[in-house]
Amino acid sequence: MAQFTIVTDSTADIPVEWIEQYDLTVMGLTVELDGLVYETVGENCLTSDVLLEKMLAGGQPTTSQVNVGQFEALFRKTAKANQAVLYLAFSAALSGTYQSAVMAREIVMADYPEAVIEIIDTKAATLGEAYLVLQAAKAREAGLLLPETVALIKDLIPRVRTYLLVDDLQHLVRGGRLSKAAAFIGGLANIKPLISIDSEGKLVSLAKFRGKKKGIREMLSLTLEQLADPYVMVAYTGDVAAAERLRDTLLAEQQVEQVLMAPLGPIIASHTGTGSLAILSIGTDKR
Repeated sequence: MAQFTIVTDSTADIPVEWIEQYDLTVMGLTVELDGLVYETVGENCLTSDVLLEKMLAGGQPTTSQVNVGQFEALFRKTAKANQAVLYLAFSAALSGTYQSAVMAREIVMADYPEAVIEIIDTKAATLGEAYLVLQAAKAREAGLLLPETVALIKDLIPRVRTYLLVDDLQHLVRGGRLSKAAAFIGGLANIKPLISIDSEGKLVSLAKFRGKKKGIREMLSLTLEQLADPYVMVAYTGDVAAAERLRDTLLAEQQVEQVLMAPLGPIIASHTGTGSLAILSIGTDKR
């Protein structure tokens, strides 16, 4: 048995092969669209391609957090097995999923006071969250104990950098993730705001550009000027060719050794729509 169980959620957009390779547990948020509720984890789950197709046809999805009962069931199972848990959660500023886990831990520890259930707000999303999960898995694989792994992840969290360009900001406004003022600016004359996740895990508008190319250049500049880890991530919706060009541009840089490229999963894609591009990395300084 592993020293501790590693849990994350479907907002991390974990590559499927990692789940088996690193023995990860992924809790699924859900998407409601056209009167139906879709799962985002497991067989026959909603894919981003299907979601984006429905959104382009006028569908307006809403997302729901993992509920307290789901976390309680998981934590009870691990507590009964005397197995410690590390849950790396989607930014608490963007979802109630983290709080659901905290409430479930309190319930379970009332019955199992010796249970070890570590819950960390990653203040991150998509592949930034996935990067932290990967580091926790590698730490566990290397023999680090839970307290050492928690310390490692907490040191990395403030340095996870996320830069995101979105074609249509109305999806973020509709989901309550961005202000109407920022979306209004983004809708003017092909102006593309550059969005980031701040130190509190909130979405903020960093700058605005006329056209996507200038925004991409700024993302690259911000990423490369203080890159601490040569492992960089590119996330996207819809435009695979643009993501591949961005990946190749990064790989041409001496500072970059490896680029993980993956589509945004259905939870994040519900709030960005199609045509989104993101670069995620570890910076030298805190965000």
